Amino acid sequence: MSQVNAEERVRLIQDFPELGLHRGDVGFVCSTWFEPSTAFEVEFQPGAGSRVRALLMPNQIQKDANSATN
Repeated sequence: MSQVNAEERVRLIQDFPELGLHRGDVGFVCSTWFEPSTAFEVEFQPGAGSRVRALLMPNQIQKDANSATN
């Protein structure tokens, strides 16, 4: 996976049913964590007026190729 930075759009590559998130959902990286290993805090809006934040490993996301900001 190429470098992911804060405020970039990313796409899930696996389901997280316990969070109501599904493969292909798009979210924005809020922050990057580096200890004990790299992880990304990503915010998703799976439904109208709802927001979900998840701490995800690099192998669980990819840059959104359709994003003009990437």
